[in-house]
Amino acid sequence: MIYLPTISNNNKHFIIHESSSVAVADYHIHEPLPYCDFGIYCICVRKRISDPFRNGERELEVVSSMACSFPDVFCWIQKLPPTSEWETNSMSLNICSSSSCQPCLNLTIPKNQHSSKLSFVIIADCNVPIHLWTSKPFKHASSKTTKLIDEETISNLFVNFIQAILIYGSNKNTSFLRFPKLDSTPNLSDVFNLSFFTLLFLVCIYEAPAADFRSGCISNLKDHLTGLQSRKASNMLMKLLGSNVEELWMRSVNLAVTNWVGELEAHYNPFTTPCPLFSYALSATGLWKVQLYCPLIVMDVENSKSNPASEKLQFSLKYHHVEGVLQFNHKVLIKEEWVEIMVDVDNIRCDVIKLVNEYLMKERGAESEKHFPSRISLQLTPTVQDQVLSLSVGKSSENPRKEFGVDKSVEASFEPSVPLGLKVSAGESTTVSLKPWKFEESVYGYTANLNWFLHDSVDGKEVFSSKPSKFAMINPKSWFKNRYSSAYRPFTRQGGVIFAGDEYGEKVWWKVDKGAIGKTIEWEIRGWIWLTYWPNKRITFYTETRRFEFREILYLHVA
Repeated sequence: MIYLPTISNNNKHFIIHESSSVAVADYHIHEPLPYCDFGIYCICVRKRISDPFRNGERELEVVSSMACSFPDVFCWIQKLPPTSEWETNSMSLNICSSSSCQPCLNLTIPKNQHSSKLSFVIIADCNVPIHLWTSKPFKHASSKTTKLIDEETISNLFVNFIQAILIYGSNKNTSFLRFPKLDSTPNLSDVFNLSFFTLLFLVCIYEAPAADFRSGCISNLKDHLTGLQSRKASNMLMKLLGSNVEELWMRSVNLAVTNWVGELEAHYNPFTTPCPLFSYALSATGLWKVQLYCPLIVMDVENSKSNPASEKLQFSLKYHHVEGVLQFNHKVLIKEEWVEIMVDVDNIRCDVIKLVNEYLMKERGAESEKHFPSRISLQLTPTVQDQVLSLSVGKSSENPRKEFGVDKSVEASFEPSVPLGLKVSAGESTTVSLKPWKFEESVYGYTANLNWFLHDSVDGKEVFSSKPSKFAMINPKSWFKNRYSSAYRPFTRQGGVIFAGDEYGEKVWWKVDKGAIGKTIEWEIRGWIWLTYWPNKRITFYTETRRFEFREILYLHVA
């Protein structure tokens, strides 16, 4: 399945992705996703089959009767017997039901009478089974073994899951990527299952029939993927994929989330969005790192001014997500009286990335209109504080420098119509030097607060809580106009921000009792990021600020 603009509304000309592994018998247009409001259709290729499974010929293994409980797919695949031992034409596993009644989703591996290769198929078990996704074909293991699938095939199937997820994103060129093997991966079953259920989540959003069925399965999958076990597995999976594939993976997932939430918003008003923020933390020797991804559409709206945005502007603002990286260096210094734990900012990076390609953004959206970071607030707290003695912070960035230059001048001219015949005027000039971003540190108990604020370069107001004048919004010389190409822009050319410790960030240090030596201390990092929209090239009076919150746990070994 692929999303393309309508080439002809009259004859409904569509293009299907050529790499689709599903044979096309007929196809149908889904209920419109958010794209459909902009002339883009979601095409679902469904293979209609003569159903050999209905007359007792299908072997279905039901692992759980509860809709919100999911089976161990990895274990089931590992235990599949050779085809010679099958009593039926296929082996199936029930993986998701929206309710206690039909339809349900099954993972099926049917025998192929015309080939020695087999494929896994995700099937919506309706009155007529509908094939939603088919894996690449694979050779089953040697007949001498007692298993259908060997380790190499499982690894290839895992790569197939990753590739299928990435195809749902806007970047279809993934041929240059090299995917990992699963040979020595710890907790292999958890990583494998997470990749499969992530694929299933996307397949349900884009491919599954019947709105109520889709809604139930998607909701259950969302809860499963945000559960504790899946969050732990996601840390291992992201490390396995590497940063480049991770970013493509998250863009595919968040594009699907944006479509799903947009569809719900259109049908339910008022609607409270779920919060599928994805974050994970890494604690290493001398380094803390937190990675964040959040679709714009699920962020809380702090304030919104003026009339609703136009459809094109709504499209542009909706189809973006936030990618954030927080990196801290930490060091342990053992003194004679106490232990000093020093933490300083290495890099704080925040980018607003589009989820669709340039063509769609140009045709259906408002091109370069998008949110920008306007405030970042972080809190670092040791969770157990009985051995903490004190907390110290560095200085905040300096207040803006104001230079007052009083240039007194008198201009005189003869005015015949004025009784005195003389007109006098005086002038005074003031120069203000203001950094766009201000960094502040503060303390609450043993919590260190780090804040970065973006200020309006004209009046000095904090951007996240203010609004420009109407004159400023139509003035092409305002600082926020053409903000991604101006030499004085407070962002990168892509519209993000990077704070390095040498300019925006001082050290924070805790003194702890020497009894902490040899222990591992747990730290909580909480954060809030604000994104603001002010018009860039478009003439509009619409503005808004959104915010999301995250929390992660970090660890530091005192030695």
